[in-house]
Amino acid sequence: MEITPIFIKLFIYYMWLVAPILVSLALTIIVLGQIVGRVEAWSKFDTLYWSFITAITVGYGDFRPVRRLSKALSVLIALVGIIFTGTIVALAIHSVSTAFDALDDRPEYKQILQEIQELKSPPL
Repeated sequence: MEITPIFIKLFIYYMWLVAPILVSLALTIIVLGQIVGRVEAWSKFDTLYWSFITAITVGYGDFRPVRRLSKALSVLIALVGIIFTGTIVALAIHSVSTAFDALDDRPEYKQILQEIQELKSPPL
């Protein structure tokens, strides 16, 4: 379909535009995670793994902080991770929306929209 290459180009372009924000958020997750890893005496790799699993709110539970400072930083990592993930999701949604708008003038697209609107409108 014609929308896929448009979406991919837009998504990559928008990711490039917000790359400084995403890198800053990722570095925040890494730094906070390394602090937790030091407090909990985890290896650097395990800490990196744990911090991103926590940030994207998967939380497998194979590593679990037990100290109060670590738990507080875990909450902060999760909040930063929500912003990180939310930014990527927002870029994807915006890219799809913009890609559909780019195809707005095509007759087949107008026909699909018309069919959708007919499905939504209640019968008289």
